[in-house]
Amino acid sequence: MRITQRWPDGAVQGDAVMLALHARRSAESVHAWARANGGDRLVVVLTGTDLYQDIGVDAQAQESLGLAARLVVLQELGAQALPEAVRAKARVIFQSTPFQAAAPKSGEVLDVVMVGHLREVKSPRTMFEAARLLAARGDIRISHIGQALEPQLGELALQTQRDCPNYRWLGALPHEETRERIRRAHLLVNASAMEGGAHVIMEAVCSGTPVLASRIPGNVGMLGRDYEGYFAHGDAAGLAALVGRCRDDAPSASLLARLGAQCGLRAPLFAPGAERAALLRLVADLMDPSHERT
Repeated sequence: MRITQRWPDGAVQGDAVMLALHARRSAESVHAWARANGGDRLVVVLTGTDLYQDIGVDAQAQESLGLAARLVVLQELGAQALPEAVRAKARVIFQSTPFQAAAPKSGEVLDVVMVGHLREVKSPRTMFEAARLLAARGDIRISHIGQALEPQLGELALQTQRDCPNYRWLGALPHEETRERIRRAHLLVNASAMEGGAHVIMEAVCSGTPVLASRIPGNVGMLGRDYEGYFAHGDAAGLAALVGRCRDDAPSASLLARLGAQCGLRAPLFAPGAERAALLRLVADLMDPSHERT
């Protein structure tokens, strides 16, 4: 098996399967492989920008879908975004992350963390506005991790920090520190406009940290249709209300506890062993098509 984003022209000797990451960015490699080897052992793994942007407008990305024998989507609703003609090729394979033991949580303050570089697709403005709505809550603390890839959003983060004593923009942090902050938080927020299958959601779920997420296909496909922690995309008041409930609910009717239990049920989907087994099944099916029918 070969995993690549680039593939030179020329046939491959012996048996090999190509997994191309991203229909548009790997289009050149996908087409070269198909010309040299055919499409029977060609897999294209689709990301958020593939599903919810590129395949609707980019001819090369569309051609990649047609050439591939299998299409891999990273969450349960991903196939719905594909053209109907190629949906039968789709497989759901969740990405994985190592499990970490849940950290003890403070009882004095509800710690909320949002993780994602500051760019419009991640909808940081929703977090800024929610922080303002919660600015008087000394019992709620908000940390925002991510580099300002769009400078105006960095300026807004700094202004929010000046205006809201319980909000802190921490900028970009090393992955290990970010994961530890997720593990120690009571809640992770994902407010994105578009996701293919957010890695940060699985990191939270596999660290014992519940998630509040925008109700977009990429998030619903990760957390499940019946998950209670959704707010409408861009709805800062809805996000603030959920955060407040997680702090204020009585233990006997705690939204936070229910979210934790629901995330716990999803966690096995993101286990490294589950991803490995799914990939091996995919390769076995391509190497021996009769395997898929048994």
